[in-house]
Amino acid sequence: MVERKIMLLHYYTGIAIIALVSIHIAMRLIMPFSESLEFSNVLNNYKNLPYTISLELLLITVAIHGFNGVRIILLEFKQGKAWESFVKFLTLILILIVVAWGTRTIVLTNLM
Repeated sequence: MVERKIMLLHYYTGIAIIALVSIHIAMRLIMPFSESLEFSNVLNNYKNLPYTISLELLLITVAIHGFNGVRIILLEFKQGKAWESFVKFLTLILILIVVAWGTRTIVLTNLM
């Protein structure tokens, strides 16, 4: 039952990534691409609260989806209760580290 819920989460995050990347690309297309990458424009994007929230959601969904994919691959290599517990624990820790570091980056950039 738990594995089924994890796979549903994997599918939902995949769909959410498509929507959030579409928003991200649309925000790049508001102005010419070369101008959108200028440092001042990038910093201004971080001041835009809806855009910052979409970046945070993109970070979370990509971390969950990506590390869950790696978890699935690792579980295919080896079977066993101890291995499954270790991989699940490692996956959760890595997701938390990546999300915390990415959130730190978003917050610090927003304070510039």
